[in-house]
Amino acid sequence: MNPVERVVQGLQDLLAHVPELVQPLVVALAGAVPFVEGEGGALLGVLGGLHPVLAAVAAATGNFLCVLAVVSLGSGVRARVTARRAAADAEAAASTGAAFVGSGAPGGSGTATAVAPTRPESKGRQRLRRYLVRFGVPGASLLGPLALPTQLTAATLVASGVRKGWVLLWQAVAIVLWTTLATVSAWAALHVVLPAT
Repeated sequence: MNPVERVVQGLQDLLAHVPELVQPLVVALAGAVPFVEGEGGALLGVLGGLHPVLAAVAAATGNFLCVLAVVSLGSGVRARVTARRAAADAEAAASTGAAFVGSGAPGGSGTATAVAPTRPESKGRQRLRRYLVRFGVPGASLLGPLALPTQLTAATLVASGVRKGWVLLWQAVAIVLWTTLATVSAWAALHVVLPAT
């Protein structure tokens, strides 16, 4: 038995110890984990012996539910932060008599007087930002998994001000496409490549 066959057998044994009705939930939980996501969850399900369609649906559902939670939380945080900033700007403008809301000083140019030090962006976030600028939300969502997990991609998009519904729509499309690709690849590897060896 070669190493690949041992891994497949180990996954099948692992899922065999779980009741049949619970197996899709295990795959969905795996799909909710960043860096594992729908692709890894579907791979786990297919290699574990689940029907490929069931594995893909369970993994994609787990991944999307996690993204939904991240987007909902992120948009709520963003709304509170922007409301707090707007209130602080309005208060500062009222107390200084500035005519331009958002200025850092009376008669200022619209820039803040104190800037917090920022960390340099990771390579993955830089790549995602380039995708967003070049291809928009659809392209960033579809290509984002090449740079960052879907949860981080969604959080970055929401934090940058993209509407929650738009992010969820394109993240759902990306999750379905990438999970389908991973499921078909895993199924083909098991049924076309491995039997031939």
